[in-house]
Amino acid sequence: MVCGIDMEATGKKLDNLRKERNLSVKDIQNHFGFGTPQCVYKWMTGKSLPTIDNLVILADLYRCKVDDMLVRMEF
Repeated sequence: MVCGIDMEATGKKLDNLRKERNLSVKDIQNHFGFGTPQCVYKWMTGKSLPTIDNLVILADLYRCKVDDMLVRMEF
């Protein structure tokens, strides 16, 4: 069995976790020191995934495990 990451579902999960913590996209942008929110929006829409180091920072910010943020798919 091979596993992969469902990027769209993971993006939705990241967005839901953000909302559960009452954080805005601007809050996330500022936390990472990004000049624009575009990267954060790409994560939330599943167009890209955060890097491993950014996943660790998000997990700390969202008070969860990295595994809790990722949606796996089997094929």
